[in-house]
Amino acid sequence: MTETIKTPKGGSGYAKRILRETFFQLGARLGLYWIILLVLIAVFAPFIANSHPLIISIDGKLQSPALQHLTAADITLLGLFAVSVVMLVVRPRMTATVTLLFGTLVLIGGLSTLLVKPPQLTTYEQYRQQAELNIYDWAVWAPVPYSAKDYLRDSGDTGLEAPLEAGDRTHLFGTDENGADVLSRMVHAARIALGIGFVATGIAMFIGVIIGGLMGYFSGVTDMIGMRLVEIFEAIPTLFLLLTFVAFFGRSLYIMMVIIGITSWSGYARYIRAEFLKLRQQDFVQAAIACGTPLPSILFRHMLPNGIAPVLVGASFGVASAILAEATLSFLGLGLVDDPSWGQMLNQAVRSSTFNWWMAAFPGGAIFLTVFAYNLMGESMRDAIDPYLKKSAS
Repeated sequence: MTETIKTPKGGSGYAKRILRETFFQLGARLGLYWIILLVLIAVFAPFIANSHPLIISIDGKLQSPALQHLTAADITLLGLFAVSVVMLVVRPRMTATVTLLFGTLVLIGGLSTLLVKPPQLTTYEQYRQQAELNIYDWAVWAPVPYSAKDYLRDSGDTGLEAPLEAGDRTHLFGTDENGADVLSRMVHAARIALGIGFVATGIAMFIGVIIGGLMGYFSGVTDMIGMRLVEIFEAIPTLFLLLTFVAFFGRSLYIMMVIIGITSWSGYARYIRAEFLKLRQQDFVQAAIACGTPLPSILFRHMLPNGIAPVLVGASFGVASAILAEATLSFLGLGLVDDPSWGQMLNQAVRSSTFNWWMAAFPGGAIFLTVFAYNLMGESMRDAIDPYLKKSAS
């Protein structure tokens, strides 16, 4: 008969207490609200900023050009969001949550890549021209009726225009040097910022937890070799490595994610190593070993829940650092070519002979608020986890 080993604080009660104490602080709640807003904007970006009408009626027949132009990435994000909402209601175990999210990503991502085929040639101005000719019985447009790559060619020579400067068009945040609506590009750029932050940090956490867990559990020679590996990766300058890969392999968001993730795992490995060195002598770990529990179960079911808290604190700062790295690369003109990015737009503020304040204020403000929000949540979580900070505060 196999005995069930219960960890001392790895259950849902401990996690709920940490979350409750973390978001009891006003700063952490404000940061969370901003991140939730960004997630909603990123997921529903095609319905917030789009030159294609959401619904049109022609001779009594309804059509949805916006749905017809959805990409595989749009479908995947919508599917992940729907599954996440269901899991928030059902609240399964952490292992089941991770498995479901990964399975959803693979299933919906794979199917949408194979089945979703949006039109290759996109003419944004055709819908505006048809609306002017009264071809539609009626039409429902997105709140921001411009796509991120709609350069308004039907409006003649367009370029940098300050907010509300265009007489016949409404651009709340102005336009960039190519004539594209800045607000629309900022909406779609939220996907780049959140995507590179979450994916790069996820890669770094995955590598760091595995290597750090093995270092802390086995100690000895394994720990010594692992620490030398950690020191090697900590000596790698991430920004210069990104610049080198961009020069040789071109500008790719996926390459940025992988490089930032691979070069950022050392900090998480140190956290997990320190926690596992303390936990391996605890009674519940020794009891699990005595019962013949498999090593993966000891490491990731019994020890990891009790040592993951410092890693989560570091993850909040890691996401902010990844966003800053991408913004820095884009600001230097070495980021993504055509896809919108906050750093890329920030670069346009000083590219011309005059200072374009709207290209600096809005993208720069978005970068500041996003990084600040993650830092606020990280600081609050660290205060909730660290008992010494609680004692000093009291």
